[in-house]
Amino acid sequence: QVQLVESGGGLVQAGGSLRLSCATSGSIVSINAMGWYRQAPGKQRELVAAITSSGSTNYLESVKGRFTISRDNAKKMVYLQMSSLKPEDTAVYYCHADGTTYVNFGGRRPFDSWGRGTQVTVSS
Repeated sequence: QVQLVESGGGLVQAGGSLRLSCATSGSIVSINAMGWYRQAPGKQRELVAAITSSGSTNYLESVKGRFTISRDNAKKMVYLQMSSLKPEDTAVYYCHADGTTYVNFGGRRPFDSWGRGTQVTVSS
């Protein structure tokens, strides 16, 4: 079973910065895409940024130029550097990853896992 754990959330003033980290654990063979999603109260979860195993990225239009996603393939971690934060960035941020994991007796199977989320609050 692959687990994801986010860290780095908190309270910050508008214009400030935060860096989110997501650590993975489990018997991972490989990780394909990794990403960050967010969900504000009363709203649907939305993709903020994603990065492939080769480093290709895509971003939510409203965060382009302010947020940067990166990953460390050796450590199997993904990061989200957030700058020029706005009150509308306030949400619970979730880490997501998919790939392949080992199972008993040398088998492999795909995984699609989510973290429990970390709160980001931006005050005006």
